[in-house]
Amino acid sequence: MKVAYISTYPPRECGIATFNQNLMRAINANYPERQTLQHGGFVVAINDSENIQEYEYPAEVKYVIRQNHQKDYIRAANYINTSNADVCIMEHEFGIYGGESGIYILPLINRLEKPLISILHTILKDPSYVQRIIIREIAEQSSKIIVMSERAVEFLTTIYDIPVEKIQIIEHGVPDLEEPEDNPVKLLSPFKKHRVLLTFGLISRNKGLETVVKALPEIVKNHPDVMYVVLGNTHPGVIKNSGEEYRDHLKSLAAKLGVSNNLAFINKFVSEEELINYLTAAEIYLTPYHNEAQITSGTLSYAVGAGAAVVSTPYWHATELLADNRGRLFDFKNSEALAEVVNELLDQDRVLNELKKNAYEYGLHLRWPNVGAEFIKVAQEACLTHDFSDKILKNSIVDPEIMPKFSLTHVLRLTDDTGIVQHAKYGIPNLKEGYCLDDNARALIMALMAYQRSKSKEAFELMPIYLSYIHYMQTDDGNFRNFLSFNRQYLDEVGSEDSFGRTIWALGHLIGCAASNSYREFAIELFQKSIPHFKALKYLRGVANTVIGLSLYLRVFPTDEGLVNELGRLTQPLIDAFESTQSADWQWFEEKMTYDNAILPLALLHSCEITGNEKARQIALKAMAFLDNLTLSNGYLSPVGNDGWYYRGGAFPTFDQQAIETMAMVMMHFQAYQIFREPEYIEKMFLCYKWFLGENTLRAPLYDHETKGCCDGLLPTGINRNQGAESTLAYLISHLTVLKAFELEYEYNKFTEKLETC
Repeated sequence: MKVAYISTYPPRECGIATFNQNLMRAINANYPERQTLQHGGFVVAINDSENIQEYEYPAEVKYVIRQNHQKDYIRAANYINTSNADVCIMEHEFGIYGGESGIYILPLINRLEKPLISILHTILKDPSYVQRIIIREIAEQSSKIIVMSERAVEFLTTIYDIPVEKIQIIEHGVPDLEEPEDNPVKLLSPFKKHRVLLTFGLISRNKGLETVVKALPEIVKNHPDVMYVVLGNTHPGVIKNSGEEYRDHLKSLAAKLGVSNNLAFINKFVSEEELINYLTAAEIYLTPYHNEAQITSGTLSYAVGAGAAVVSTPYWHATELLADNRGRLFDFKNSEALAEVVNELLDQDRVLNELKKNAYEYGLHLRWPNVGAEFIKVAQEACLTHDFSDKILKNSIVDPEIMPKFSLTHVLRLTDDTGIVQHAKYGIPNLKEGYCLDDNARALIMALMAYQRSKSKEAFELMPIYLSYIHYMQTDDGNFRNFLSFNRQYLDEVGSEDSFGRTIWALGHLIGCAASNSYREFAIELFQKSIPHFKALKYLRGVANTVIGLSLYLRVFPTDEGLVNELGRLTQPLIDAFESTQSADWQWFEEKMTYDNAILPLALLHSCEITGNEKARQIALKAMAFLDNLTLSNGYLSPVGNDGWYYRGGAFPTFDQQAIETMAMVMMHFQAYQIFREPEYIEKMFLCYKWFLGENTLRAPLYDHETKGCCDGLLPTGINRNQGAESTLAYLISHLTVLKAFELEYEYNKFTEKLETC
């Protein structure tokens, strides 16, 4: 069996790097015929440097990912997929991968065509929104999740909602080594003629070493020969930010307390062989961490495996590993309690030796070859049960069961008696930004769709609010303002053409499906008052939105020849733009693709449905195909990012991806299905909708199940956690469109089946 490992890796000084190297050796140790680590697979190493040559990696490292380069992760997935690896093992800790909380790892694991086993080194009790998403997605993509403690299983099942059958405990491995007969460490100055208290590992403030220093005066009073040895380098991140400030602070504290001669630092990163010597040369091993939130501690596992007498604060891993008299616990930051425990153990050799014996015996089953054998069993099972075709199927079939329950909770939070507030900070309305016509027009469309679907009382009560806002923003000559402050002061004299067009769309929609005659009559009045301004429209998106609204109006009043002619006139600029710009490799309306792109072919689809314009129909189909090829070719929607447009002949901008792009894609494919009744449009529509649920570039859902809102976009580093009106309404309109499409497809299929039986 060949394994591809995704992890940090030596010579990078990192606990996870060492763990992965040990795991690789442990698995290989179960195959005597393997002469080198390369024979058992290869490593995809995570670099914390832009320079791939920063570390002189050993031969088993075949590919290097630069931590903050997202494209490296995609290329790594391709490398693994085309390799001879049978299975992939990933070490996970939030800080070793790029993007917000390491979100860049998600696109990699989603693209894997090999079974994945994920080892979680950090499981937070209070994860952020993004951290919870990451762990849930890792679980979704993994054949098995490996953790190292019972508490980790509890957290995954209760906090992250991961099925318990997907989780397996394999405890942290320890070196398969024994104390040498002549231990050279005992001859070192800090150990010679001293009873040593030892802590090892990368040094940082959260390790709580000052608690031990504060306990030393009371310990030294009873045992003058005690030496507290701190073995290890200062953490590289600490060095970068504050140098040796913490180490110097500990020295100053020791001097102040009169125990400088009882404190020694050995500033080096030691091998496992050396570490066993240090652990067995010490009387007591200490882990005085500051708080409980440590689900796994490699240093603690090593100490138990070496048969050390361990005294620790009661962090999560320690409470489990030191149970059954394998160690002693004292409370966080309690130097008096620590001194009492240490003095008791140093006074009673029998008690001290019993702790060591219990720890050693327990550590025997933690030896790395045993751990490697357990991982081999997991990997073999993963290979037997893995079916990549299931993954493809899951990502392509239209499945309404995965859709969240429709909810107006966040819309109601954003809406007051004036209208819907534009923006939010996270899920909280940002009243400072006031209101805009764009969002209130979208909100009216959404409320109408919701009421049409379920006769929702909430949706019905929202309609007059949004319609009233539209009325308030219409000027005497029939045009519209856009922005309004929170205290209802106009912030512009004339709004954008986009906001004008979206309002015409909303009014056309209301005229076609009003909940009452009074609403329809009111909408007709506002609509007709605005018609003189149609001729002044210059910009394609303003034109396109207006075309959609006018088409909806003409469904109700098809004999209004004047407006039928106006629809033809408004459609022509879209046709002309396409014909003047398009070429064999550029089937588009402009020299660049900017925002809300699918609105342009969507408008032509609406227009040709009313006018029968064949040229509009053909252009719509060409533009749709071009847009689909650009944005859906990876098997998920990756819309044109707003962080620089897509210029003809230029690079495709991946970020900042916006929800309105997705809404327009959903509605475009739905309209195509209504006209052509081709199932592929339903599938593409649903594929686009799943962008909101996590089928996207970062594999991160934008719909927030807690607030019932939608995040404002995908950024290069993660999710924009603000949940404003535009994105939330784009999600809800898309959701309602998908539901409507399912109903239409069902009715259409029933109709065609009936015809076939006649």
